[in-house]
Amino acid sequence: MPEYRRTHIPGGKYFLTLLTYNRAPLFKTPENVARLREAIKIVKAEMPFDILGAVILPDHLHFIWALPPDDEAYPTRVGRLKALFTKQLPINQRPVTSLPKSRRKRRETGVWQRRFWEHALRNEEDFKRHLDYIHYNPVKHGYSRCPHSWPSSSFHQWVEKGGYSSDWCCRCEERLPKIPDFTHIERSVGEL
Repeated sequence: MPEYRRTHIPGGKYFLTLLTYNRAPLFKTPENVARLREAIKIVKAEMPFDILGAVILPDHLHFIWALPPDDEAYPTRVGRLKALFTKQLPINQRPVTSLPKSRRKRRETGVWQRRFWEHALRNEEDFKRHLDYIHYNPVKHGYSRCPHSWPSSSFHQWVEKGGYSSDWCCRCEERLPKIPDFTHIERSVGEL
């Protein structure tokens, strides 16, 4: 059986990717996005952390979380987030009703992929590359033409703070923006 090792850095910043089971488009509906946000709010109240970047796509999520000093429990937070969202999701909206024996044995549902991807951010340059990846992801997957046109993204808050111009990687008015090279990130997350 493979051994999964996670990096644990107290007070660290982590890039996270969570997928729905079988890539089900659970977050296509505003109701499920609201359920996810409520679950995040509860987890943050129980175990504080900061969300520095986020994007919610129909079948997966990307986050950058910053943990408090002396705290490295991001896997606990991810597990709690998944459990809270699953509990809020009506049974008739769960995409899979018959699960493989291995998932039933672990009392898993057909809502989330079992594991999640994590990367401990090493420095500000690494943080910036992953933040750009998060904000460009809706365009990469063909959900929007420009980062500013995807509503479920931290891009808008970063524009307000002056971290991005509102036309960053924008294709409006037939612009041809310079797209950052995300090859190194895509290889590590399996080109989600």
